[in-house]
Amino acid sequence: MNEQSSEYLVLSRGQWDKDASKEDIEAAIHKFYEWYERNLKDGRMKAGSRLSTEIAMVSKSGIVTDGPFGEAKEVIGGYWFIVAPNLREATDLAAQNPCAQYGLSFEIRPLEPERASAYKLANETPALEAAGR
Repeated sequence: MNEQSSEYLVLSRGQWDKDASKEDIEAAIHKFYEWYERNLKDGRMKAGSRLSTEIAMVSKSGIVTDGPFGEAKEVIGGYWFIVAPNLREATDLAAQNPCAQYGLSFEIRPLEPERASAYKLANETPALEAAGR
């Protein structure tokens, strides 16, 4: 892509529709990989990966390896990257994902190239502090 393009992280969320047949889901997965590989080749995407079902959480409270770890709608099944001039074009490309019609959704987030700072409003800024700025 050109110098004006940015990278966007795509998180694949959710689970397959309970009412969808395994054959329909398998067909969507096959179409996904064709679509994904074509976009990788064209430079519109960068490789990501599926995620294992094994999870561990690390926080100031310690390490947790035996859950619970959120609801099914919060499940992240994989990730990849989109290269696009803006968020709208990145979402337009993600909307073409053949798996969307079978229950998965895709969160698209611009990558932030700047280093974190306690003095800048960011995802990690507490909500009350952010509202007061």
